Amino acid sequence: MLLMLRFKRTFFTMLLLSGMAFAFYSCKKNDTGPPPDPTVSAVKISTDKACYSPGEVVIFTIDKSIPETVKVRYRHLDEVIGETTLSGTSWNWTAPADDFKGYMADIYKSNNDGTEQLYGSIAVDVSSDWTRFPRYGFLSKFPELTETPINYVISDLARYHINGLQFYDWHYAHHKPLAGTPSNPDQIWKDIANRNTYFNTVKSYISAAHASNMKAMFYNLAYGALNNAAADGVLDQWYMFTDASHTNKEVFELPAPMFKSNIWFLDPSNTGWQQYIAAQNEDVYQALDFDGYHIDQVGDRGRTLYNYSGQVINLKETFGSFIDAMKSAYPDKYHVFNAVNQYGQQYIAPAPVDFLYTEVWGPNDGFADLASIIKDNNDYCGNTKNTVLAAYMNYNLANSAGFFNTPGVLLTNAVIFSFGGSHLELGEHMLAKEYFPNNNLQMPGELRDAMISYYDFMVAYENLLRDGGTEFTPDISCADYQFTINAWPPQAGNISASGREVGNSQVYHLINFANATSMNWRDNSGTQAVPGTFKNVKLTIRSNKAVTKIWMASPDAFNGTPVNLEFTTSGDKVTFFLPQLKYWDMIVIS
Repeated sequence: MLLMLRFKRTFFTMLLLSGMAFAFYSCKKNDTGPPPDPTVSAVKISTDKACYSPGEVVIFTIDKSIPETVKVRYRHLDEVIGETTLSGTSWNWTAPADDFKGYMADIYKSNNDGTEQLYGSIAVDVSSDWTRFPRYGFLSKFPELTETPINYVISDLARYHINGLQFYDWHYAHHKPLAGTPSNPDQIWKDIANRNTYFNTVKSYISAAHASNMKAMFYNLAYGALNNAAADGVLDQWYMFTDASHTNKEVFELPAPMFKSNIWFLDPSNTGWQQYIAAQNEDVYQALDFDGYHIDQVGDRGRTLYNYSGQVINLKETFGSFIDAMKSAYPDKYHVFNAVNQYGQQYIAPAPVDFLYTEVWGPNDGFADLASIIKDNNDYCGNTKNTVLAAYMNYNLANSAGFFNTPGVLLTNAVIFSFGGSHLELGEHMLAKEYFPNNNLQMPGELRDAMISYYDFMVAYENLLRDGGTEFTPDISCADYQFTINAWPPQAGNISASGREVGNSQVYHLINFANATSMNWRDNSGTQAVPGTFKNVKLTIRSNKAVTKIWMASPDAFNGTPVNLEFTTSGDKVTFFLPQLKYWDMIVIS
């Protein structure tokens, strides 16, 4: 994430997802299935916060009144837990006492023919700790701003249920993040790219985030120092060197005049440096109400590095020591460490970080690689911490002004979310580059609406998506319908299926790659195709358990609400109709 440091990462290597056995099945349309999607997105619903504590009051608002008599229904997964008649454009709901649960509220009307008309829905996350289900966003510019634009940005991110914010490049210098002193901080300073940063803007963003129940994380490298570091007390003995005689410090050169300094790298395991930067962080915490430290690195340096004494440094092995020192200094603060393309993740994951964070680069370019990283992270931490991926979409397209390509973004999110991860992508703008201030690409209206649905879906069904479980290889089939279903990993031209057993439920995810023009998740040039929508597809699943109920939900249909499916059984085969599949459907068998 740091500036332009990622441009030289072509030397990174990583094992690709090991091959999995898969089978092909045929599919066939059957016109006698369930009726088409009745959804009418008549209203937009918002809540007053991004997430809530158990028992907290949730305030809902709709953007316009509904002249008809409609009801509000509250659900946990497919179970209705409450219902009331809607009156006016704002109402309250007391969140249940259960912790770490996702809910959905939808507005509907019962028709005379027994069907329902949906007017809108929204998810609610009830979690006392945001790191259980992290949904990470970012802020990347801190000019002089009034409360109006600040509140607008935070309100927009709250609608996506973003519960943590990374304050990117807010600081004065990597070795001295706060300009001035805690009692007398500078009111304006230049960041690394010579942009003006205003203290009051940073402070106001933190306050606005807290008002929406978001946490604020300050960004900084684990080991960076600028050209004036010696004057600020940084010792030569703390640096990393490219030779055993400590003649040449490890440096990353940045082009002037855009950047005010090169960045020199220190040994993260050096206790002197750890104590120094911990003291600098104390200045930050005294002056600004940050909740924690987002720690960055730049990945494998591709050469041998030495400490001042001439000993070889295994850089990735130093990360655990650095995290331990930061947590020991500030046990009440949150800590997150970027495993750049998984560099050092095996040492980061067991350390006291609150969730896992991976910035994804080549050769991890396929959709299968995203799933592989999430699964590897689960293994590294023993399934105790969830994952956020910094995965930059439409990367080449973002070299000039334009728009994100909706199908590329949604297919990528379908993969990340279905495997239990979340995607760092939303801030003042949507993210396309590792230098976060780049905002060349905008979200078209259709993508903005779809992203709200996808984030609602991730929250409402977080207990099936991100709350443990055991993977299994699905056995799902149908008759000829111009595509085939293959068990994960995915193949172009097919529907790909993955499975996870959660409690008494088997959860199947179907992702539509039938029309995919590329299996590269980044969709560099924005050419990924819109998938065709398949409707009323007859499916058969083999299950070795007695089936009592089947339901499905999708961020692409029915406003994300669950739909019960009728089914028949014959031995270990269960047959039912899938109402529709566009990008991603989730099928739950109890």
